[in-house]
Amino acid sequence: MKPDEIRKLEAYLRQSFKGSDLQVRALPRSADSAEVYLNSEFVGLLAKDTEEGELSYHFTMTILDIDLE
Repeated sequence: MKPDEIRKLEAYLRQSFKGSDLQVRALPRSADSAEVYLNSEFVGLLAKDTEEGELSYHFTMTILDIDLE
């Protein structure tokens, strides 16, 4: 993803999660995805999707059962 895209996505997620210590980091070998970190810990993946001329982003966060204990 492009740096301006990442800045916009990071600002949106920070606003959505109330200013938490959140970072969006580009993946060096992928033009359509980025990693999301919260307090320096990996929490999910953002994927860019262009379908029928419309651009959207998908955020995927996996929660392990051991994290719920």
